[in-house]
Amino acid sequence: MINPFEIKKYKVTIPILVHIPHSSTYIPPEIKTKILLSEKVLQKELLRMTDRYTDEIFSCVAVLGGVSMVYNYSRLVLDPERFRDDKNEVMAAKGIGVIYTKDSNGKKIRKINQHERNLLLKSIYDPYHSAIEEEVQELLAKFGECLIIDAHSFPAFPLPYENSQENERPQICIGTDLYHTPEDLIQLIRNFFDGINLTVKINKPFSGCYVPAKFLHQENRVKSIMIEINRELYMDEVTGEKNYFFTKIKINILKLINQIIAKLF
Repeated sequence: MINPFEIKKYKVTIPILVHIPHSSTYIPPEIKTKILLSEKVLQKELLRMTDRYTDEIFSCVAVLGGVSMVYNYSRLVLDPERFRDDKNEVMAAKGIGVIYTKDSNGKKIRKINQHERNLLLKSIYDPYHSAIEEEVQELLAKFGECLIIDAHSFPAFPLPYENSQENERPQICIGTDLYHTPEDLIQLIRNFFDGINLTVKINKPFSGCYVPAKFLHQENRVKSIMIEINRELYMDEVTGEKNYFFTKIKINILKLINQIIAKLF
């Protein structure tokens, strides 16, 4: 199996870590054989569930002096943003907890026993989260603070599994946490996207932001915010190809990160 993650950093000069958990489509052959979908249906499911190109869109963070954490597997293998124990994960009731057993339409996607589940958790989930905790700890030690940017995209129309089924969706969704998300950061990001005429909603259609369990609601020096980009802004959701505006979105994220650095650090 390949390394579960890739950490990109050069000379670290800012206390920012961008977390990119859903950009990959890679499924190891030994796991793919246990997927209950045909290859054609699987590819359609990957198109629906993958935050394609978010690793490219947010690549500027490492270049600007931060840290980039990219998950190398598809979320259909294991979703690193879910809680490890399904008892703590609300999406587990829909079959999409840390290890998905159902697809976006609620159909059975995979058979997995407890032994296989434990192996995946120990070989992928645990080392992934240990690595993030270590990176955050290093940023805290060096700068006394750390900002996690939780980078995602979302489909223009809701998938059946989603809690929000409203068809009118913003172009940008900002996810927050009462403990970890400063109000001035929310306003800065909202003002930036308002300034380039993109519609913004807070915690709609998705809410919350990622913080490693070790620091969750325990360490107020760890800040976090989720930025979700509507996919129709930068790609064709039918083919999965980048559209004409991809470069523009990438440049705007670069401008946003520069604003965050200038105003908060």
